[in-house]
Amino acid sequence: MSKIEVGEIFTISDENDDEQEVEVLGVMTVEGTDYVAVGFAEDIKQETDDDIDIFFLKVDADGDFSAIESDEEFDKVSAAFDEMMDEEE
Repeated sequence: MSKIEVGEIFTISDENDDEQEVEVLGVMTVEGTDYVAVGFAEDIKQETDDDIDIFFLKVDADGDFSAIESDEEFDKVSAAFDEMMDEEE
């Protein structure tokens, strides 16, 4: 897998096959699995004071993204992202 960098923009398809551009906000490894935190590129470009929606995707060995399957997995990844953001401040 090539290294995913913060700031990279990818196009993903949702469950309706609508394509959305997302920007990588963070990359983390939790319990041996790689994840990315992403936000919609259009929301990030607007630079408003509004909070942007952040969501997490699992990265497989081929560099493909997939949804997080369980609340427990989401909670672990979300906590790791929060900790990473706190360290950067």
